[in-house]
Amino acid sequence: MKIIHFTDTHFIPEGETLYGRDPAVALERCIEDINRHHADAVRCVITGDLTHWGETEAFDHLKRHLDQLKVPLRLLVGNHDNRDVFRQWFPDHPFDENGFIQSVEDLPAGRFIYLDTNEPGHHEGWYCEARLKWLEQQLAAAAEKEIYLFMHHPPFDIGIPALDRISLVQKEAFSQIVRPYRNQIRHLFFGHIHRPLSGSWLGIPMSSLRAMNHQVQLDMTDSSLKGNFEPPAYGVVLFRDDTIIVHTHDFMDTSPAFDMARSPIDDWAVRKPHP
Repeated sequence: MKIIHFTDTHFIPEGETLYGRDPAVALERCIEDINRHHADAVRCVITGDLTHWGETEAFDHLKRHLDQLKVPLRLLVGNHDNRDVFRQWFPDHPFDENGFIQSVEDLPAGRFIYLDTNEPGHHEGWYCEARLKWLEQQLAAAAEKEIYLFMHHPPFDIGIPALDRISLVQKEAFSQIVRPYRNQIRHLFFGHIHRPLSGSWLGIPMSSLRAMNHQVQLDMTDSSLKGNFEPPAYGVVLFRDDTIIVHTHDFMDTSPAFDMARSPIDDWAVRKPHP
């Protein structure tokens, strides 16, 4: 089974720019690349910050682009999104009994659980008692299925002070709910940090990606949030019986491609014969 993961599209109304760029440019290239090479994916999951300010016009602009994607889509909301406006533009996306954009689906690889960490007026992630109770119910109901979690905010610090101060607030409460299932949870996918990152949390493998429009600098000393324009990326996730592979693809990379058995430059690789 294959899925596509990308994050933080930060869409704005058509005709506007964000940090001097139009986020639609990268998303158009991203969708074109996915449609050409990965139309066989079972899902494409975007882990939040779909828009930058949550306006109706931004969601309208985003939807017109996402309608071009051939892969079935699942969206999460992030701290930059407006949950009510999201539901107007994506009414078919499921939500829980409390109105949070949370859902569960069982796919061939296991149970996918999509979480809502949005709290209006806050950039920090939020996971209230109602959401914690919902998550506990979904984890318990998974029975013997393997579990995959998707969320916007990381539920742990990553060592970048500017991002750690706007990560999930209820880290301890969240970890208490997840901990009993840590051997059953195969992977945690998240966004928010605009950085390529992988590792483990509570023994659970996890990963994130660079965003579509702009990135966050790798600065482990300064508490101010600094951006840059490292290239955007999407993830191609392959699920096998005993393995999960996450490929990160810099789809806008323009460096030359070549056959490594035939160097494009007359250098040592050409003159030295291969054994």
